[in-house]
Amino acid sequence: MILSLPYSTLRAFEAVVRLGGFSTAAVELGVSQSAVSQHVKSLEEWLGQELLVRGARQSAATPYGSMLAAEIAQGLGGISDMCARIRENARDDKTIIISCLPGFAFSWLFPRLLRFDLAHPDLSISITTDTGQRPFSAAEADIGIRYGLGDYPGLEVDHLMGEHLFPVCAPALLKGDQGLTDVASLVHHTLLQDEIQSYGSAGPSWDYWARACNLSLPKGLRTRQFGQSNMVIQAAIEGIGVALGREPLVLDALCDGRLVRPFAEVTTSPISYWLVRRKQTGQSAKVQEFLAWIKAEARAQPNLPGPVTRSD
Repeated sequence: MILSLPYSTLRAFEAVVRLGGFSTAAVELGVSQSAVSQHVKSLEEWLGQELLVRGARQSAATPYGSMLAAEIAQGLGGISDMCARIRENARDDKTIIISCLPGFAFSWLFPRLLRFDLAHPDLSISITTDTGQRPFSAAEADIGIRYGLGDYPGLEVDHLMGEHLFPVCAPALLKGDQGLTDVASLVHHTLLQDEIQSYGSAGPSWDYWARACNLSLPKGLRTRQFGQSNMVIQAAIEGIGVALGREPLVLDALCDGRLVRPFAEVTTSPISYWLVRRKQTGQSAKVQEFLAWIKAEARAQPNLPGPVTRSD
């Protein structure tokens, strides 16, 4: 989510700081004094900080107010970053806000967060989901978990984990006359895949898996796409089709038997999961606690279960 800045309000605030009062700012802007006062009040409420020390005849900026007014005076380029810093300071210092894709949050992160809560009772986690199509917004989250190639300019970036690709399905799809026995038997089933960002021919697709494993997919296959990876996984669990499994997202379902691997072929995905954050945020003790925990969780994942052969 991109920070939505109230530019008219910021302009009014800058005028009050520069001119030293609401009445002189109102004259310059051509609006009423009460309108200017309301602009400043709404900005303070929006940021969660007092920006002015109000006097009978003159008002002075607080330290945050002075910094913000200086950014406005220099132009709009640095306003978003300054507002992010002010809003971050106003947050509960015991809350960590994580931004990540909905499918990753649902399938991998949520099932593990109880362990973080038990190990860190003094901290709380808030999850905000987004598609990852826009740049990471430090104004909205302390840490972003991104799925991509690791190219995030201007941010601190740590590799969280890679992934393997392989088909997965419900155990019931191995049975019967049209049960899965080899890649050719996919012709009797629907291929499931999520609508992830395009990475061209190197993207983690069914075609990528087949090429990497020296296999040929049958012609005329039925396919179905879903907007989120957790929807793909649930559809596979329900027996709607065969999904291209992305290891971290399907590992729990494989370990508890809701899904199985019908084929032995596995390849490494070209895409990985990354931890991103603003450099100032990375110095926070609570952020370092979360980074250490989530990296340990990634390292502690169980081994990939082997393929399951068909049983009639």
